[in-house]
Amino acid sequence: MLQGKTILLGVTGGIAAYKAAAVASRLTQAGADVRVVMTAAAAKFVAPLTFQAITRHRVVLDTFDEEDASVISHIDLADRADAVVVAPATANAVAKLALGLGDDMLSTTLLAHRGRTPVLVAPAMNVHMYANPVVQEHMETLRRRGTTFVEPGEGFLACGYTGKGRMAEPEEIVNALISALTPRRLMEGVRVLVTAGATMERIDPVRFLTNDSSGKMGFAVAEAARDAGASVTVVAGRTDVAPPRGVEVVRVESTQQMYDAVLSRFPEADIVVKAAAVADYRPVAVADRKLKKTEGADASLTLALERTPDILKALGERKGPRQVLIGFAAETHELEKHAMGKAAAKRADYIVANDVSRPGVGFGHDTNAVSVYTADGLVEDVPLQSKRAVAERILAIGFEEYRARTAPGSDET
Repeated sequence: MLQGKTILLGVTGGIAAYKAAAVASRLTQAGADVRVVMTAAAAKFVAPLTFQAITRHRVVLDTFDEEDASVISHIDLADRADAVVVAPATANAVAKLALGLGDDMLSTTLLAHRGRTPVLVAPAMNVHMYANPVVQEHMETLRRRGTTFVEPGEGFLACGYTGKGRMAEPEEIVNALISALTPRRLMEGVRVLVTAGATMERIDPVRFLTNDSSGKMGFAVAEAARDAGASVTVVAGRTDVAPPRGVEVVRVESTQQMYDAVLSRFPEADIVVKAAAVADYRPVAVADRKLKKTEGADASLTLALERTPDILKALGERKGPRQVLIGFAAETHELEKHAMGKAAAKRADYIVANDVSRPGVGFGHDTNAVSVYTADGLVEDVPLQSKRAVAERILAIGFEEYRARTAPGSDET
């Protein structure tokens, strides 16, 4: 996929530098000619020999180490690169890049890069450092200049904190690079409607019923569709992460609100991906004041619940011959039975089912593993990988179906 491409990999001084070796390995396996530039701090975490063995090229550390007298190393590296990847990028590295500082081999090489080829940066740092306004301002400056950030993941960090700051997985970084180098505009002109996150059903002004959905899967689908050239609208409930840039975001809270927002936009959609985790029940009555605890022997509280509107079923009933409808099913057992049954009952073209009892799968995780079904059976098993990679595969299946339905001579045209 990267055959013939020269990739400059910059490695800076964080504990995540060990993961950069996997990035170099995956790039090499994909056919790239990988040239590694390390900072002195990075070499404290991973030996340069590691990268030399993987890439079969000498690793460059010193600005004044000019091996070839016919060229100036940092200029030559910058000129030859088809793309630049900085992974991991510390807060210091991000600041240098934003401010235009050049005090080591990597920063001078990045300064010499003329912006004609993609620059991808994968930050990795403490959660509070990442959230620091100065760091965010530097990142925003770089975005305006065309730098692409491969956002860090959330989880346990080497410093002992838990939060956003873990360097993106090597597979995710390589996929982002492939996307940047081979712009896929296959979905240009296609209108994609995505739902994401969890709906909330109010009990009273301070309490509600909801679920564990983070919105990561839905947002990954929206981001992948955007990068493929589609016009994307996301109807999002409660989410734990920010939505991707470059898409229309419609915020809702309850299932009824999501139902109204989705159905009003459905006629204009070509492909719909229902990734939101929608509440199946809501309180019959919502108290306008906070419910107080009762005292005494019988201190229980009984809530009367009713079914919420079935969004996927409503879409299936209204679906036109050219529209493609993809639903999700989070299951803990009998995955195939429930997925096929749901596809038939809701008249969905595909159901993306995942076993949320498996490690690393489903709600809150940065990874997912799914099985795609129609009412007639299994279409494809998608193994455990980043949610972005899973999203791309789901979209590919949906888009192939859409192209078949809209091709000249098809029954739907």
